[in-house]
Amino acid sequence: MPYLHEESLPACQRQDEGPDLRLPVRGSASRPAHTLGHRRRYVPVRAKFALASVLAFAWLGFSVWLSLPWLQSLARDITWPVAVLAIAVLAYAPGWLVAFLAASLVLDRQPPLRRSSPRAPVTVLLPAHNEAERIADTLQYLARQDYEGPLHVIVIDNASSDGTLATARRAASSLGLSARAISEPDPGKSHALNAALRYVETDIVITLDADTALHPSAVRNLVGRYQCSPPDVTAVAGAVLVRNSRDNIWTRMQEWDYFLGIASVKRMQGLYQGTLVAQGAFSLYETEAVRRVGGWPDAIGEDIVLTWRLMEGDRRVYFEPTAIAFTEVPSHVRHFCRQRARWARGMIEGIRSVKPWRQPRPMTAMLAGIDLLLPFIDLAYTFLWMPGVVLACFGLYWFVGIYTAAVLPLTLLINFLLYRYQHKRVFVPFDLTVRRNLRGLACYVLFYQMLMSPVSVAGYAQELLGVRRRWK
Repeated sequence: MPYLHEESLPACQRQDEGPDLRLPVRGSASRPAHTLGHRRRYVPVRAKFALASVLAFAWLGFSVWLSLPWLQSLARDITWPVAVLAIAVLAYAPGWLVAFLAASLVLDRQPPLRRSSPRAPVTVLLPAHNEAERIADTLQYLARQDYEGPLHVIVIDNASSDGTLATARRAASSLGLSARAISEPDPGKSHALNAALRYVETDIVITLDADTALHPSAVRNLVGRYQCSPPDVTAVAGAVLVRNSRDNIWTRMQEWDYFLGIASVKRMQGLYQGTLVAQGAFSLYETEAVRRVGGWPDAIGEDIVLTWRLMEGDRRVYFEPTAIAFTEVPSHVRHFCRQRARWARGMIEGIRSVKPWRQPRPMTAMLAGIDLLLPFIDLAYTFLWMPGVVLACFGLYWFVGIYTAAVLPLTLLINFLLYRYQHKRVFVPFDLTVRRNLRGLACYVLFYQMLMSPVSVAGYAQELLGVRRRWK
């Protein structure tokens, strides 16, 4: 899978998430004419959204027709209402979501980035808890950025006990970075970020995890995307890929999840200008917009809730696939389960904080509404599909049979298309290489969801029951 070249890479045409070109653009008056690139026939984002929805519902109708024999057979055993509900959450809803995602990516024709050398002052917030082993490496990647504007760094030592603060100060000094190091004794990422927010004097701020390495052009592309966006864009999420994929089979599977699953969902959400998570690992925000909503909330999914609150104010959030960061992912199944349970809890926090129907933009409301379906799909997968595999071994094909087995070739086809999309649009322009990881791909396609759904269900239960939060 992907790896990061140490040297700076040549500049290339960047691409965005299809902004409404009829809106004014930040700094458009001073934009050189030669950076506009070749004009294409513009298809409005709403038209793409409508067409993707029609195609997805057409696929849903075909799926219903195809599943009628299965539905009739299951209804004889468990009654019609139960059979319809079971197949709806097992097949119809996931199929519609996958079809909508695939159609959206096919329709995505992105104009080039028109501000390739931004120079606006930027502050990077780097919260760290016991990161003495990694903080110097992260700062080194920051120092290698090809960004031409002023870059200020604030390292926040969040209740560390391993000398993180002293290590950060030494590293920043030796690298010549414009850096400030502060301490925040209250544990929790939101406390660390809010403590640093008081010192931010720039109009835009970037958050970066202490175990994340940036591509040399990451900051430049992230700021460039923001500067050539319409004025109501308040945040831009970067693209996060796996840094330690060679550790073991767990990291190998996660590599494909980040490269195919997470990145593709963000591309789809970015196309419709409603990226639901400007993740704290690497994202850009308008400083005053963050202050207006009260900073980062005291939540286990502080970046999710913050993003939803920003969009609640009728603001848009973009995704920039060429602003690439490489992060450390859990290499042990226990840590992986804790992380994904936290993500599931964070999604519930976002829904509770800002109800999807309160989002003022219809496309964002619909994208947020999809999150309401996910717990039901995970519940069905955990308590119907997985037991259905056991039942099928004894000849009872209630929930797993020929129709569900037919999904595997479709899954392989979709993942192949997503792979080609990521490889062509992101990796080739940056001279990055997709490393051979067939074993990880096979495990990702066949077994990954078997772990993900039960872990997510556990996260939902923890949030609904008010279980004590654990950030690590």
